[in-house]
Amino acid sequence: MEVAANCSLRVKRPLLDPRFEGYKLSLEPLPCYQLELDAAVAEVKLRDDQYTLEHMHAFGMYNYLHCDSWYQDSVYYIDNLGRVMNLTVMLDTALGKPREVFRLPTDMTACDNRLCASIHFTSSTWVTLSDGTGRLYLIGTGERGNSASEKWEIMFNEELGNPFIIIHSISLLNTEEHSVTTLLLRIEKEELDMKGSGFYVSLEWVTISKKNKDNKKYEIIKRDILRGKSVPHYAAIEPDGKGLMIVSYKSFTFVHGGQNLEENKNENMSEKIKEPLYYWQQTEDDLTVTIRLPEGSSKEDIQVQFLPDHIDIVLKGQRFLEGNLYSSVDQESSTWIIKENNSLEIFLIKKNEGLTWPELVVGDKQGEFIRDSAQCAAVAERLMHLTSEELNPNPDKEKPPCNAQELEECDIFFEESSSLCRFDVSTLKTTHVVNLGSNQYLFSVIVDPKEMPCFCLRHDVDALLWQPHSSKQDDMWEHIATFNALGYVQASKRDKKFFACAPNYSYAALCECLRRVFIYRQPTPMSTVLYNRKEGRQVGQVAKQQVASLETNDPILGFQATNERLFVLTTKNLFLIKVNTEN
Repeated sequence: MEVAANCSLRVKRPLLDPRFEGYKLSLEPLPCYQLELDAAVAEVKLRDDQYTLEHMHAFGMYNYLHCDSWYQDSVYYIDNLGRVMNLTVMLDTALGKPREVFRLPTDMTACDNRLCASIHFTSSTWVTLSDGTGRLYLIGTGERGNSASEKWEIMFNEELGNPFIIIHSISLLNTEEHSVTTLLLRIEKEELDMKGSGFYVSLEWVTISKKNKDNKKYEIIKRDILRGKSVPHYAAIEPDGKGLMIVSYKSFTFVHGGQNLEENKNENMSEKIKEPLYYWQQTEDDLTVTIRLPEGSSKEDIQVQFLPDHIDIVLKGQRFLEGNLYSSVDQESSTWIIKENNSLEIFLIKKNEGLTWPELVVGDKQGEFIRDSAQCAAVAERLMHLTSEELNPNPDKEKPPCNAQELEECDIFFEESSSLCRFDVSTLKTTHVVNLGSNQYLFSVIVDPKEMPCFCLRHDVDALLWQPHSSKQDDMWEHIATFNALGYVQASKRDKKFFACAPNYSYAALCECLRRVFIYRQPTPMSTVLYNRKEGRQVGQVAKQQVASLETNDPILGFQATNERLFVLTTKNLFLIKVNTEN
């Protein structure tokens, strides 16, 4: 069985600024333009039965404003009349009204359990659209933004079961066929699940295709489902359609087609109760490994090879255990015997006496460590000075205990750590795993529409932007930009709702649920001479922070950033904030 490779994200040190001094509040006014909408945004509020945190993450915090990354400064939203509305900005001082580019053929409001309508810009000429009732549309648009060739036409539409939202989609075109692969998200109830809320997250991979030589219609040729217990922060299909990357708190697994979920549960249970391959114990001087032998085994069937930092065990011609030991052993003094109860005992003498081994063979999880009661008592005694039955018995001593109330919100991490997983679509297996630990997920942004979306993670106090490259197996995630101290700064914004950055990394921005927008610019050279009073040195660059306050009491429903502008959507208005005036 192939095991997923454990990987890590490689930070580019030249992109970090250890001498960053913080953001300086700038009072320079930001040009802000307001457009009143003809019809309100098609907002769908959470129902009483959508009460879990996952429902809030997926649907309650949904971004109703969609940016077309294939065309500059072009945003879309869907109103409550079922119209897909577009605003493309050429000149800020000559803004037109949002224009209708498409109208959904069905009445969305007729569905009681509908979700928010969603849209994804698959390519420069294709769009995937969901009306929130469970129907998927594939639309050929022509060249969007070109009034002569733009025409939105339904090429495929089909009911796909329970309502969903579109997470991502790609278009693949070759000489033989054109196919569109899309990723759909649902939160579904499992009646048999008695633990927790009973809800699970479903990601459906749907491939729609049409052969070029035939004049047949587009049709679904493949459907696969992944299941997990948390809404993914990030999920995207690789540009060649061969893989999928997911960032989430709880892991996802493919549910094999035609396989009963009960069978899946039984298989998982049998894996959990599987007997360990070997047992091992340790003292300060040595280790003892016990292996249960097959019936009828003799001394001739066993081969054990000791090296100072390696072990190789062969039983009846089959390699049983091989790998690097956690630390060095004395190979001359190490030995093995066959016990009367048909078990093999291996004695390893430690070279570094007193060193406690956390594992026997590096990376091997097939064995079980058996703790000695005397060892447990000794460890407890060594830790006794760290505990007390009294609460803070001596607060005036030199080293007072840690007070959790003094921690800031940005110092507190989730109990469960996120992971970044890459799935191979042909084998439906996980191929790469990155344990993100305390690297909090912040947001995603499309830098190049032909590549996968980038994702931004908190690393210490900074926010680092990562670009996935599915073609580079050895270095699949590239560190492309850093927003200094932004990981720390954003943690203080308790009411933040949406987070974004410019595709050229010139600034990052976040908005609260109501009214306020914060902009954090990259450091730029000073036009005047400025000195750091504490250190007496000249400051060459300054990073500015700006705050914009919108003239509305409506909640913010959508937020998108381009290189020059920020777009903010409320129920009845679309705001445009000019961030960068220079090209």
